[in-house]
Amino acid sequence: MWVLLGVLLGVALTLALLMAAQGRFSVLGRFGRRRQRDRLTSLLLSRRFEDEFAVTLEALQRRNGQGSLMYIGLDGFRLVNDEHGKEFGDYLLVRTAERLRQIGGKKALVGRLAGDEFALWSELPPSQTDALVRQVLDSLSQPVVIGTTPLRVGLSVGVAMAPEHGSSIRLIRRAQTAMRSVKRLGGNGHAFFDAVQEEELREELTLARELRESIKNKELELVYQPKMNAGTMQVTAVEALLRWRHPTLGMVSPSRFIPIAERYGVIDTIGDWVADTALAQAARWREMGLRMRVAINVSGYQMRSDEFIVRLEKGLKKHRLRPERFTVEITESVAMEHATVTGRAFKRLGALGVHVSIDDFGTGYSSLGSLRLLPAQELKIDSSFVADVATSVEAQAIVRAVIEMARVLQLKVVAEGVETPAQRDQLVAMGCDELQGYLFAKPMSAFAIEVLASDAGRATSGHAEGFRPSIFVETAAVPLDAARH
Repeated sequence: MWVLLGVLLGVALTLALLMAAQGRFSVLGRFGRRRQRDRLTSLLLSRRFEDEFAVTLEALQRRNGQGSLMYIGLDGFRLVNDEHGKEFGDYLLVRTAERLRQIGGKKALVGRLAGDEFALWSELPPSQTDALVRQVLDSLSQPVVIGTTPLRVGLSVGVAMAPEHGSSIRLIRRAQTAMRSVKRLGGNGHAFFDAVQEEELREELTLARELRESIKNKELELVYQPKMNAGTMQVTAVEALLRWRHPTLGMVSPSRFIPIAERYGVIDTIGDWVADTALAQAARWREMGLRMRVAINVSGYQMRSDEFIVRLEKGLKKHRLRPERFTVEITESVAMEHATVTGRAFKRLGALGVHVSIDDFGTGYSSLGSLRLLPAQELKIDSSFVADVATSVEAQAIVRAVIEMARVLQLKVVAEGVETPAQRDQLVAMGCDELQGYLFAKPMSAFAIEVLASDAGRATSGHAEGFRPSIFVETAAVPLDAARH
């Protein structure tokens, strides 16, 4: 009897433990399933999307079906967060998810695969895919209004087709590759996957990896192009220009590697190196008595980073340089786009005392009112207008309007890309303050600048007229800049 009772108690205890365990695992299972969906948008997260997509494709293949996968990236989403705050950005993501669900319908598979990247799978034949892509572009391009604030971002959409573009994971990667190809071209469009994109992406990833090592490997260098006083044709300043001397590709153009640096998060490191190198060179020149203004170019990413201005201020103090002798050049498009964010950076640069120049002026949409709000000291007329200024009445009208606007705002005007005496004469007659271009000097090493600024350089450089009298001699007796505290 006691034996039978013990057996019954053991069975009961085992059943209780099994039931408890089942309940616990059931709770964990439900929790796990919830974690497979994005808490903000309720869309499938990347891993869950991949799993369900694999099952969907297997079923599609069994019935010889067709479909399309769209990989959707929001252009400029980070700027929404920077300018309006994370709450606005989150609301934009929620509305984007809702619109994708509405477009896809009940049978579509929709996921949020990264911070601002989504996927939409739809079983449509190729003949109907174009119309679906246009619907996505039209819908998601409409502004999202929060209170009275309209939020609008562009879209980069990559499309891969089943079954021709591969299995589930490969299809996702190829749609993403197509989306990246749109981003490389400036965004706000769509592209269907092709093999060329895959090769371009591999090359880009290789360059990005090598770019991360470029500073350590001492492959980056700065060259300097003089700016000339329009009245005296003396050198008044230099612009530091970045070059990448790749070990196998040779000299890589900044127009190629700077966008890669921005896309893969290398731009801050490179930008810090440029600023520190230019500051160190300016300090060396100052010790030689060569007191020139030195300018660097700053990207939109750096302008949106509070750390950049902090590091710039530390660098100026480290090298004992007056901020007003250092110029930061920012393109007009960066200055005017998302003006709230860049406006804060402009004010901090102004408070620091750094000379601010708006580069490539005339290519954007600046107004007199918007320029008044920016503490800039200089406008640089874009070289596209300078190229035709000697022959085109339209170019002359644009340059004249820029100069008149600058005079109202008490800004200095620099014309870049001057290559002929006719352009020089026209710009001088119009009242430009400074000129820059191959007519006077190509970008050159720091040492070449020093040679040109010396008496010997004046006699042997071949550019004697542009560099006479030597600013080295003019400034040799001037005391060194005092540290500004």
